[in-house]
Amino acid sequence: MTGGDEDVRVAALRAAVSRLRRRLAALPADFPDRAIAEDELAGLAETLARGAPEGPRLRHSLLLLAGALGSVSALSEALTEVRRAVEGFGGSPRG
Repeated sequence: MTGGDEDVRVAALRAAVSRLRRRLAALPADFPDRAIAEDELAGLAETLARGAPEGPRLRHSLLLLAGALGSVSALSEALTEVRRAVEGFGGSPRG
């Protein structure tokens, strides 16, 4: 936790999600799963605004985002930041 009441993991994930949303919005290319990624990022941002989300919800969101954006090289760095922030909540999908 920070000096206040906000969990640093939530703050880090919120920043990573915001960064990915901005980079996706700035991307001129259209691709089939763009709307899925935009919807999932919006839902994730809304969830984070309410506090710490549950691990299964985060892993589900990460899988959807990876499937929708994984092949878009211009977003790989921002997507990796989201993945690392999700990992901060512990509990990988395999374990």
